[in-house]
Amino acid sequence: MVIYLQAFATGFERDYERIDHMYDHINRSPMGSMVLNGTGWSLNRERMASYLGFDSVFDNSYDATQLYTLEYPVEAAGVVTPIAIRVGNFIEDLMTQYAQPHPRILLQEGGKNTYVSSAMPQKRNPGILNNTRMDASTIVGDAQGAIICTHNTTPGLIDSRSPLTVEMVRDTAKLLDQFDDVLQALQIDPVRAEQELNLDWTASQELADTLMRDYDIPFRVGHHVASDMVTVARANDYHPTDFPYAEIQRIYAEDIAHADISEAPRTFPLSESQFREVLNPRRIVERRATKGGPQPAEVDRMIRESKAQVAKQEQTTAKRTEQIKSSLERLERDFQAYLK
Repeated sequence: MVIYLQAFATGFERDYERIDHMYDHINRSPMGSMVLNGTGWSLNRERMASYLGFDSVFDNSYDATQLYTLEYPVEAAGVVTPIAIRVGNFIEDLMTQYAQPHPRILLQEGGKNTYVSSAMPQKRNPGILNNTRMDASTIVGDAQGAIICTHNTTPGLIDSRSPLTVEMVRDTAKLLDQFDDVLQALQIDPVRAEQELNLDWTASQELADTLMRDYDIPFRVGHHVASDMVTVARANDYHPTDFPYAEIQRIYAEDIAHADISEAPRTFPLSESQFREVLNPRRIVERRATKGGPQPAEVDRMIRESKAQVAKQEQTTAKRTEQIKSSLERLERDFQAYLK
């Protein structure tokens, strides 16, 4: 579950990068560009930009007032859409298992999290999930509307300058606040989660991997063994914790005979305790050695790096906010001094 949540955190890091790139584009002052070709008045555009907290000015006045005004809504839509889709993906994934009689992940009941069904007394509707997913879908729709408003539009026309762009950005900020509420309300049942893994033979591939890795049995043969094991298990309601050891010995012997691999062990090479360990989801997680895998050491590393990245992002945001604040304060001081 931790690596699952970490994956979404990594996705949100990419969202920040898109926001960061967009900020670089919009952090240029159009002041002084006028309608499209500047002005005859003696204006110091760089000074105006500094007073307003911009880093620089739009170099081309036609771009500032005619082209980027069409591009900005499209770029904003490209920023908010992945965020909304990712939130919606998470909610839908959560809802899929939430409908089970005994979910592994629930919401803390009450408040704005859940409400009692008006028809079924035993049912607790996940109101916060429903509302968050609906808002995410609305943002995706609004983003497409912003793009359509700029399509086949003559530069400079007002089609793309509707409040829709600002609204969808503000709505996305609200969506992230709602999503944080969802995460804070989650209650994970680790015992139930492990039961879920064992119910559908999630660990069956590890048997094929082990036969190949440790005993040089071709994966296609080990795959047949694991698949036949699952077929027998589902027909007899067996689970990894109680699958008869004699059955896997029989399945292995038959598949090896049909495969006609002379160098492979003729009898199942794993002891019963080794067989149980191979099918243990906890052990599988521990054995994953891939960079970025679910093993605790790698998950801890990714979490540390994500926290460091978040701290860096917070510093950048604070610096930009302070730059705007101090610039506007300087503008006010100088303007008041001018009035005197």
